[in-house]
Amino acid sequence: MLMDRENEKALSEEESKSPAPGGGQSVPQGASEEAKPAAKMIKTTLDELPEGEGEEFLTTPVRGNKQLPPGVTSKQLYRDAIKIAWPSFVEFMLMQLTSMADMMMVGNLGPWAIAAVGLTTQPKFLLATAFMSLNVGNMALVARYRGAGKQEEAKLVLRQAIMINFISALILSTVGHIFTEELVLFMGGVPGDTLEPAVAYLKIQLVGMMTVAMTTTITNALRAVGDSKTSMKYNVTANVVNVFLNYCLIEGHLGFPRLEVAGASLATVIGQFVAMLMAFRAILRKDQYVRLEINKGFKPDPVILGNIWRIGLPAMAEQLIMRAGIIIYAKTVAGLGTVLYAAHQVCMNIQALTFMNGQSFAVSATSLVGQSLGKKRGDMAVNYASRVQRLGMCVSILIGAVIFFFPQTLIALYNDDPTIMKVGATCLRMVAVIQPLQASQFILAGAMRGAGDTKYTAMVTLLTVLCIRPVAAIYAINVLGWGLEGAWVALVLDQLVRTSLIFHRFYTGKWRLAYKAKQ
Repeated sequence: MLMDRENEKALSEEESKSPAPGGGQSVPQGASEEAKPAAKMIKTTLDELPEGEGEEFLTTPVRGNKQLPPGVTSKQLYRDAIKIAWPSFVEFMLMQLTSMADMMMVGNLGPWAIAAVGLTTQPKFLLATAFMSLNVGNMALVARYRGAGKQEEAKLVLRQAIMINFISALILSTVGHIFTEELVLFMGGVPGDTLEPAVAYLKIQLVGMMTVAMTTTITNALRAVGDSKTSMKYNVTANVVNVFLNYCLIEGHLGFPRLEVAGASLATVIGQFVAMLMAFRAILRKDQYVRLEINKGFKPDPVILGNIWRIGLPAMAEQLIMRAGIIIYAKTVAGLGTVLYAAHQVCMNIQALTFMNGQSFAVSATSLVGQSLGKKRGDMAVNYASRVQRLGMCVSILIGAVIFFFPQTLIALYNDDPTIMKVGATCLRMVAVIQPLQASQFILAGAMRGAGDTKYTAMVTLLTVLCIRPVAAIYAINVLGWGLEGAWVALVLDQLVRTSLIFHRFYTGKWRLAYKAKQ
């Protein structure tokens, strides 16, 4: 239950004076967050509204029922959405640009290097699934408690999330080190060509898995309360460190050794370590709303851990399903040969840049919807979600136009192989066409996660990524003979079906019932 009996009692005036879970003091009922000036967070229009009453907002239709509360304007909601989204957008964009810089610098070594790095992507994400998924629960809970004005509970969630993700990352990185070569061989690594550099790259990445787990946990908690600027600062710093060390270590400049692919991996891990140190420094500050209070310890709290697990488990199932489907898909493409697989990796790297728009606005949607439902303002949850989606769609149209008209210019930044340029341009134009739908899907799914509705998105992923995409790719490549273009037709089909199902779920309004089910 999202709010267990102790927490429900704490909402009364009498109970608000008693210790909150974790040993702290609950926020007194009726106390405004202005009364806590040390708590660093972003103020929104929602903070100025009274708490809702009853549960009618959980069942009223979404479509055609978006009337704003008295005194609230669309301009205010757009402003709130942008206030939270723009730091995330800058952060995600710079992170992906750094990833692109990695690939471009590695690409100077040849198509084999691009393919080698590409072979490590899915094993790395597969191993990181546990803490990535549990942080969905972390973010949803912190946002809910932030909306309810329960700061102590939000800080308790952070401590519990750090504890469980530390353990998860330690176990998974150890398992990954034991089976590194087997994982790369399974993905299609070729001895004497891509196997050895891919194994070296992945082993170094696994060393940094703990730092990624800790930084991701902190980042999600900060974003849940609307503080996306802090994570932007430390991730931008990490990106600068990463790019500088890429220059030094890949080809051996400024007196550093030439480490090639391994150098790119080492540069990434060092940058991630810098980000982790800055992230911990940020949450130890007393002016953070969701700050880390080490003196209160990390004793497991069954209720909080249970809530994180209940929300995170469907997200974990979704991630595992998605990784299984993408691995089948990637292995199918890898069978086309090193050059075409390199072209595929270049296009995937550029497509990942387009995700940044949807993901940044999804952060805004998750935070605002979670806070709205925590305050029992379902009207604000729907209005925030719809306006964030509009903003994301407008940006996606601009991104799609750039990709559609200049695909070869983008590909040439990585490698000028004629085959990569020709085939890649066709694939990127497909990416450009689906941009508005892709962004809307990310954002509305983020809104539903803010309500705790993670089971539906897991089922959608099961259908599209595990079934539609790999099956369509195998058929297009092996039966129709469409080559790499066929694989990308399958990806577009996956996106179209997924977007349709997410839109349907959002407009039925059933995603709001997940909030009630987890109370």
